[in-house]
Amino acid sequence: MRKWAQRVTKESNALDLEKGVFTWKNPKRIAQSLKRSAKASLRRKAGLFQSAMSMLNFYINRASKNLNPKQKRILEHAKKELRRLF
Repeated sequence: MRKWAQRVTKESNALDLEKGVFTWKNPKRIAQSLKRSAKASLRRKAGLFQSAMSMLNFYINRASKNLNPKQKRILEHAKKELRRLF
């Protein structure tokens, strides 16, 4: 694999996420999906909240230059929703 981030998400203890979760327009739905993924994961090493938040932060940080400002606001709001869910 050529890209570091792609390798990390495929081979690490990253969560198995629903397809397109970070492109969704509903922050609450994104947070709920991340929580479900964290609960279902057999590969996570950290707690549920930390695993879910780490994947969200990882995506935001890796996509930052190419991320649409509107989508970035949605993902930042998803962080708040995720904190509320836990």
